[in-house]
Amino acid sequence: MVPSDAGGGLMRGDLLSDPVEGLDEALAVVDAFDEALVAGLLRPGPAQAAGVSGLAGAVAGTPLAARVAEAAEKAAAGTGGEDHFVALAAARNALLGSVHDALVQRIDEAVGRPVEGDETAGPGPVSAAVPEPSANLFAAARSWLCDLARGGWRGLDHDLVAGAAPVVAAMLPEPGMRRRAALLDGFAAELAASCPGATLERVPVRRWADLWSRALLLTVPGSAGAGAVGTATGRLLPLGVDVQEHATAVQAQVHAVLEPAGGGAPRLVRASVSAPKPDTVVGAGLWQLLRPRMSLLGAVGEGRSAQVEAMPVTAEGDLLWDDALARTGEPADAFATARVMLSAATAARVEPLDRHPVRIAVPVLLEGYAAREGEDGLAFEVAGRLLAVDTDRMPAAGPLTPEAVAASHACVGLLRWDAGEFLLQPLAVETTVRKKTVAVHAGAWAGGTSDKTGVRAEKAATDAVAVLRERAGRLLRT
Repeated sequence: MVPSDAGGGLMRGDLLSDPVEGLDEALAVVDAFDEALVAGLLRPGPAQAAGVSGLAGAVAGTPLAARVAEAAEKAAAGTGGEDHFVALAAARNALLGSVHDALVQRIDEAVGRPVEGDETAGPGPVSAAVPEPSANLFAAARSWLCDLARGGWRGLDHDLVAGAAPVVAAMLPEPGMRRRAALLDGFAAELAASCPGATLERVPVRRWADLWSRALLLTVPGSAGAGAVGTATGRLLPLGVDVQEHATAVQAQVHAVLEPAGGGAPRLVRASVSAPKPDTVVGAGLWQLLRPRMSLLGAVGEGRSAQVEAMPVTAEGDLLWDDALARTGEPADAFATARVMLSAATAARVEPLDRHPVRIAVPVLLEGYAAREGEDGLAFEVAGRLLAVDTDRMPAAGPLTPEAVAASHACVGLLRWDAGEFLLQPLAVETTVRKKTVAVHAGAWAGGTSDKTGVRAEKAATDAVAVLRERAGRLLRT
């Protein structure tokens, strides 16, 4: 529920559970096209041709219609070229973008939150566009990606996947190409680990099609420009921290409300920090890698706000954090912020290329729900409807546990969408301990902790990092 005295009213649980018109049909078209990529489009069969043609039919009433119809005809005949595959990737992206928009609109209706209009999407002066690097690298990347589409995921072999290596090596020295290089490198590494494709028990059909289409669209000149970057000045009120961990990297993303200096509507913003990590550093030890890179984590751990002055911010609401432009402010309670400001905070629009259901992560406040344990896991009963709770996303780097979530009566979390339903990822909960209301935050250890479990994990991480540094120094000396 969104508190009615803060201008929100009740969350419409029915809107989160009722079907969205046209959503299933759009996803079915995407699924059919993705299946066509499994066997490849070098010699497409009837089922693959139908999948490609269905994509053209789904965008028949759009400006993409003519180009995608031609691309589908060529691809179904096994004669698709680079321009044709780019057109098909664009059509697929457009369909998933429409799904993204429909779901976000449903969330906005459910929580009664305003959306920032196009005329206010630029929060400040727009920076000059960064010149695009050599077109030859784009062409080389497209050539490799098109070879993948022709061979299909079942046709993967090490020779085919190795074609990405020289492209990535040429891109990495170019600052403007590193985003593409990182995507291609990660995609190629994932494919290489799955070779040969003919022996795979299960193909991650949607994931690989997502990576393929995104990488292909990023080879279009201008697709990954600097975009609109403005500045933000005011008080930053953290809501919670989302931690994303990989074997070799970790990222913490702080979701917050920005209260602009001089007045104006509050805005939903994010601030992210990432770091490489050894696979032996886990749990609370992750914060040791991240703290030195962003002072905001200390403020979050202490339950304080931050004052930012001319902090760079993108049109999508991502703060490009610079410690020199921020200072720790007064105490700020995430639940007080959510109750007073969250329902009125505007959300920035998402750039066209980034519109995908997997990117949906909308901060919300729930209160007065009942926790239900079932065969499918924990769920909150919200306004008479069940909302699944994704406890798997909660990090081990904090004190928030599934048990605390199940015993809670208020929750600040991220509303996501996955596998055909809305899910709630808890960032913080309020629960009752010895007749007192206690808040438990996923990011409570971000700035350090006196909690025994957290202290032990931090010490273990310190020892592991010290050993690794000593070994690295020894190798360098020899």
